[in-house]
Amino acid sequence: MTARILVVDDITANLRLLEAKLLNEYYDVTLAASGREALTAVARSAPDVILLDVMMPEMDGYEVCRRLKADPATAHIPVVMVTALVDQAERVRGLEVGADDFLSKPVDDATLFGRLRALLRVKQVQDAWRLQGETARALGFDPPADPEAQVAGARVLVVGEDGEEIVAVTATLAADGILARGAAGARALDTLAEGGFDLAVICLTGTGVQELRLASRLRAQGVTRDLPMLLVADRAQRDLVLRGFELGANDHVLRPVDPNELRARSRNQIRRRRYQEKLQEELDRSLQMAVTDPLTGLRNRRYLLRHLEAVLCGGDAAVLLLDVDRFKPINDHHGHAAGDAALYEVAQRLKTHLRAADVVARYGGEEFVVVLAGAPKEYALNVAERLRLALSSTAIPAGGLNLAVTASIGLAMVPAGSTAEAAISAADAALYRAKAQGRDRVEMARPGDFILGAGPAVAPNPLRRA
Repeated sequence: MTARILVVDDITANLRLLEAKLLNEYYDVTLAASGREALTAVARSAPDVILLDVMMPEMDGYEVCRRLKADPATAHIPVVMVTALVDQAERVRGLEVGADDFLSKPVDDATLFGRLRALLRVKQVQDAWRLQGETARALGFDPPADPEAQVAGARVLVVGEDGEEIVAVTATLAADGILARGAAGARALDTLAEGGFDLAVICLTGTGVQELRLASRLRAQGVTRDLPMLLVADRAQRDLVLRGFELGANDHVLRPVDPNELRARSRNQIRRRRYQEKLQEELDRSLQMAVTDPLTGLRNRRYLLRHLEAVLCGGDAAVLLLDVDRFKPINDHHGHAAGDAALYEVAQRLKTHLRAADVVARYGGEEFVVVLAGAPKEYALNVAERLRLALSSTAIPAGGLNLAVTASIGLAMVPAGSTAEAAISAADAALYRAKAQGRDRVEMARPGDFILGAGPAVAPNPLRRA
């Protein structure tokens, strides 16, 4: 897994040593000899991971990390502090300002590359979501609100076989308002699969086999694939921890567990989880909006054509093309605001009189399309008539007015294997006849309306709007 690594240290020998190790593993390496150089390098070309020395003149590693995490443009970049300090309070201080982990000098190669792989795995997924979210924002979609910095109320499952350790861990996390509970390894998978958890704390036993198997299975299941995992291990279980990272674990803390370090690492993982959920929500919303008509809330033409193609690949369908009669005078006499309000109300009535499995879309202007997958002719005719009556039987409120609105409907019974374009074209021909025969009626498509190899789906016909 190649990536761009920024190494920051004021001692040249340390820089060159880490550079040699990273280049040997085919990483792209950039060097910085001070905190200010590091900030400049990050702004110039954002790295994937930063290896940051703590003790530097002018601006130490804590201040560099604090500034990076305070800037939305760089807050997502993982920071690993590399230090000769052994004081536990210093480690906690680094975690508090947003560092993802600490490595002690001299750096152990296996631990270094294990941590890099774990951090890069998560970052690559988040980067993909971030880029798609940025594209959505560029198209005008508003992002969701930033996640809360506080972790109170987060749900954590502590997995282990030692009851006393589980009690100690849950009590420690409770100090931050985290709702933690314990579970034995045998029951943990089912509990976590229920969803709703923000973190799994997995306490390794002597062999660690059961716990690592659990970690592997969590990464294999959709519900828990992105759930952060924090391992609790003995110092002698270094190889198990590294294996855990390979299987998808995100972080670890060593026994005897320092409560402040456990809390800091748990907070960081929960916040990263919430940031990831925000990115996913942003992506989901942008995808939803990309296939939704902004005025009516119905599916748009793009979605409709893809859906109809998929339906016709597997079976027959009834396709209804509905056009609001004499809609232009509504806009001309009452204004476009009233026209928009009328279209919105039409859409709501159509939705109300269809099944959840039916798809209704705004096709363009005042035209709507309904797709009834696998519907027989009599049922489709009944639906079409029901929709016609839903509009004509009661006036539509729009901009303080009560407007009499009717619609003409063309209905095509489309056999499997047809194209979406041919289906819409046939329904359009039937709709044209409904308009010609007096409007406010349903007409069926005839065999001659189906044109094999029809071109692109017909656009709304302005001649029908008179």
